[in-house]
Amino acid sequence: MINIKVPTVGESISEVTLLRWVRNNGDYVERDEVIAELESEKATFEVNAEQAGVLKTAAQEGDTLKIGDVLASIDESAAKPEGQASGNGAGTESQKAEAGSQKPESTHVSVSQPSDFRPQTSDLKSQGAVTSVPNDIKATPVAAAIIADKKVDPKSVTPSGYQGKIVKGDVLAALSNPGKVTGGNPLFSREERREKMSQLRKTISRRLVEAKNTTAMLTTFNEADMSRIMEIRSKFKDKFKESHGVGLGFMSFFAKACCIALQEWPAVNAYIDGDHLVYHDYCDISIAVSTPRGLTVPVIRNVESLSMADIEKKVIELATKARDGKLTMDELQGGTFTITNGGVFGSLMSTPIINLPQSAILGMHKIQERPMAVNGQVVIKPMMYLALSYDHRIIDGRESVSFLVRVKELLENPDQLLFGKDPVKTLLEL
Repeated sequence: MINIKVPTVGESISEVTLLRWVRNNGDYVERDEVIAELESEKATFEVNAEQAGVLKTAAQEGDTLKIGDVLASIDESAAKPEGQASGNGAGTESQKAEAGSQKPESTHVSVSQPSDFRPQTSDLKSQGAVTSVPNDIKATPVAAAIIADKKVDPKSVTPSGYQGKIVKGDVLAALSNPGKVTGGNPLFSREERREKMSQLRKTISRRLVEAKNTTAMLTTFNEADMSRIMEIRSKFKDKFKESHGVGLGFMSFFAKACCIALQEWPAVNAYIDGDHLVYHDYCDISIAVSTPRGLTVPVIRNVESLSMADIEKKVIELATKARDGKLTMDELQGGTFTITNGGVFGSLMSTPIINLPQSAILGMHKIQERPMAVNGQVVIKPMMYLALSYDHRIIDGRESVSFLVRVKELLENPDQLLFGKDPVKTLLEL
């Protein structure tokens, strides 16, 4: 009998939560097969079987476990049952055929990149067309097709199929009773439910309160005319994707602009360590990514040395890993500055909270057309409010405002992103 213990996942992490069992108690598992998913305060990771044998679970889904606790045991002396499929895809032809007839059980939603400025809410009126079924909702292929075609909110459909799966009849019933909850449930209910906070949510809560209580946090605002960037994206997006295999988003422009401004105002790129100020000659930018489990802030290293395409590729890579819970500890630690994009959810203005131990965070928001006075004329411009929350213990008002004004200048004149200053002044050595 081999005991499988909760592994060490980081120096500061002492406990984890058992998210789910991939294999059930009594199942025969192969060596290195994934048997469970655990969630720490920073990331989700898998646990593999150390030997082949019969799995005997020692914890329940949702349990909080200490590092080193016994998660399960494996009876390696047990014989593999005849005809049983292993978790790596082996099995009988009939089992494979059955699995094929049930595929797909659900349709996955692609991760929205932080660089996309599209609202992402569960409300159909603000979200627009429903094109797929979320990961946590199961539906038959026919039902999923009707949901996508008729723009039905999957959460408004009461499933009646096997193991809570939405079938064709459930969707048709929801379409025939718009605005009502199917299955006999009242439209308005006074029911409540209690759910245990995940390790990630508890960590988010603790760190946000800590940031508010331990920093002298202030927020300064400005606005940027996004016309030039939108013109560039419209003109070159097809060629850019053809050349680099990735779309040209907004995040690369903001990351580049922040890098130049951070090098000019190094206090914004520093943090307090005891009685010392730690400055950085590099820009490791944390990108806030919203996932079903909560907010994560993976880090893009040395952004100052990356191309626009490299940044966009890295954003997609990290956002995908965040959704799948595959981020490593190294990808979540060590950022020097954070960018968060509330605009993807429709936020027009906000005051982001500093991501400790960093000293500042930039908030992007929704691009909104507004009338602006230009040379004595009223012109409609695509404008975005920018918010910089900063630690006043490190960053003075002059530095914070100057930093944000510099970011605004670079966004409104993206040709300066190449040189860090006006190309004409560079040419004239001014």
